[in-house]
Amino acid sequence: MTADLTNPIFTNEAAAIAHLEHSRWPNGVSCPLCGSDKAKKMGGQTQAGMFLCGDCRGKFTVRTGTIWERSHIPMHKWLLATHLMAASKKGISAHQLHRMLGITYKSAWFMAHRIREAMSPTDAPAEPMGGEGKIVEMDETYIGKKRGRKLHGKNHPGNIKHTVVALVERGGPVRSFHVKDPLNKKVAREIMFANADKASDIVTDEATIYPAAGAHFIQHSSVNHSAKEYVRGDIHTNTIEGVFSVLKRGMVGTYQHCSEQHLQRYLNEFDFRYSTRTKLGFNDTTRAAEILKGAEGKRLTYRQVA
Repeated sequence: MTADLTNPIFTNEAAAIAHLEHSRWPNGVSCPLCGSDKAKKMGGQTQAGMFLCGDCRGKFTVRTGTIWERSHIPMHKWLLATHLMAASKKGISAHQLHRMLGITYKSAWFMAHRIREAMSPTDAPAEPMGGEGKIVEMDETYIGKKRGRKLHGKNHPGNIKHTVVALVERGGPVRSFHVKDPLNKKVAREIMFANADKASDIVTDEATIYPAAGAHFIQHSSVNHSAKEYVRGDIHTNTIEGVFSVLKRGMVGTYQHCSEQHLQRYLNEFDFRYSTRTKLGFNDTTRAAEILKGAEGKRLTYRQVA
């Protein structure tokens, strides 16, 4: 099942707001200011979609306390942008959103970053990946300059390589990290220990940064790519290589340039889509619904991303 773009929630503001209210408060409206469930919708055109809390007497809408707060873009356009980003395996550019939604490029660019914020994991510590009988692959890649190609200016984003380290649980989610410091054994150890269950089988390539940390897990295996060894039984890094393949196609073909400041947000976007892929029981509609859930409790101001 894919997103039905003829759905009124993508063209009608009242339908969009009703959809979001049901998504955010399926068991009844609760005040995002004090948590009370004594809230009533106010009447009149000037306060359409506004609620009044019976306890704190505060006024709020479905936008309050979310990525949509203080945005002047209609909610039906927010919903359409969310579905487009959820359904686009290699991402959708801000220029494309700007053309399709009829908003300025600057608004589309900021909107896309706010939706990525909803796709991003919360600040709460994440459960370790893998576990007993499960395999976690770990590898690194580089986003940026291609060999033999130099763009104008030594500090041009296209001339700088950025290091990305990722772990993927076979048949499960992926987590990618932009590593700003030089990638070494200490950094690899910190990432591996923070994200993988020590009962997991860890599989990497032959890079020397992994064995020391891998020794603390139930098993660490590797394939020697330099000797043209890619698969040995169930020992391979093909899963994480596939993740990197989609990431790079999106970064080069869709987004083209990405500054170091925003790279982690893009990684979170690709991680989210992979971790909510069809094989895990998701489709475009349920994936978009997960983004709406992630929109609550997050704020991103233009000053933070500009």
